[in-house]
Amino acid sequence: MELKNIADDKNIIERVVEGSIAKELGLEAGDILVSIAGMKIKDIIDYKYLISDEYIDVRVQKQNGEIWDLEIEKEFDEDLGIEFTNPLIDKAKSCGNSCIFCFIDQLPPNMRHTLYFKDDDSRLSFLQGNFITLTNMSDEEIDRIISYRLSPINISVHTTNPELRIRILNNKRAGQLLNILKRFKKANIEMNCQIVLVPGLNDGSELERTLMDLSNLHPNIRSVAVVPIGITKYREGLCQLEGYDRGKARELLSLIGPWQDRFLSSIGTRLIFAADEFYILAGFPIPNYDEYEGFPQIENGIGLLRSFAHEVDRELQSIGMNIILDKKYTLLTGTLAEGFLMEIRDKILNRFVKLDLDVVAIKNNFFGNSITVSGLVTGQDIIEQLQSRSNLGNIIIPKTMLRRNTEIFLDDITLKDIENQLNTKVVPVGVSGNELIDVFKKARGGRYG
Repeated sequence: MELKNIADDKNIIERVVEGSIAKELGLEAGDILVSIAGMKIKDIIDYKYLISDEYIDVRVQKQNGEIWDLEIEKEFDEDLGIEFTNPLIDKAKSCGNSCIFCFIDQLPPNMRHTLYFKDDDSRLSFLQGNFITLTNMSDEEIDRIISYRLSPINISVHTTNPELRIRILNNKRAGQLLNILKRFKKANIEMNCQIVLVPGLNDGSELERTLMDLSNLHPNIRSVAVVPIGITKYREGLCQLEGYDRGKARELLSLIGPWQDRFLSSIGTRLIFAADEFYILAGFPIPNYDEYEGFPQIENGIGLLRSFAHEVDRELQSIGMNIILDKKYTLLTGTLAEGFLMEIRDKILNRFVKLDLDVVAIKNNFFGNSITVSGLVTGQDIIEQLQSRSNLGNIIIPKTMLRRNTEIFLDDITLKDIENQLNTKVVPVGVSGNELIDVFKKARGGRYG
């Protein structure tokens, strides 16, 4: 995730939610939160902790310099309805690791400077689901997580072998992981874990060791995701690594399956879940909906395709058959999901008569063709690969191609740039079957039957 205002440590209010307590009190964008209960706000964790009480005293500095002291009575844990220009109310903590597979080290030059910032901040793990290594935290910060009961925490494990983890992260503190995880378990902190797999390094017997160690910390460790290393064409000066191919993906899934069965029998959960990429690379069917056990790591791409297909099926069943929609659309994706989206397209065309729907996979020339996921497709690749095509109709893209809450791609191309270059409209949708079908519903004016 790209951070906003990471160097700004003032508690400046960016937005006040309509209908909120803050709105009723007359707080506005540009005001500064000075203190709560007489205490200066160190960061967003302090803020969340201090506003949880039913009675709080809040001091705010208005834009004209005037100080307001407010006595607020509210429900326990009720939010004030304030959003800050810097979501952390503090400078983000940078990562001191030099992970051998770090994606940021594989970025091309001359991109936005914020893209090169490596965060490893426990507050972002709690607030936004970022994964952290725990290597860039002091004992005091770990104590703070335990004291404030921050949960769940998402942790990049990679391996529980201390020596191997030090080697992978290039950080001498990396070998302390298991001790910290055990402290979190003792404090009843919930954790989700991620393992970025490198063929021949932390898979095979090393992966099995890691799974056994992590399973001993269940139920506080709720899920473990395994995802493949991503390798761009910009690895000059970095160590040589190989990605996953069909054969290696099959070997991995053949290892994981028995472990899932074993865990399901012994602790009541499969615990470990493989990224969708592994199934597509291996040519194996994506697991059934129920096998994802509520999709604990869907934001990490675990089960995203199965959830998407399930939502599409449900939406299509609810709208009837033979719906006339005489329109043209082009649905864009990365090369990984092309076959999957072809199947989704066929299901949609079975319901909508006269609909012309193409699926186009965009090759990632920007980062290299080994990068196949939709979330790393750039605007310039879209323009270059579609500008010779005629009759595109409206273009549908997943919002994961865009910087969060913006209309900007990783290469600073905007939606408006693409619309102007290709002379068509671009419709971003969430990675949700519901949102995709809604595009066609709205195009027909909501009339079904």
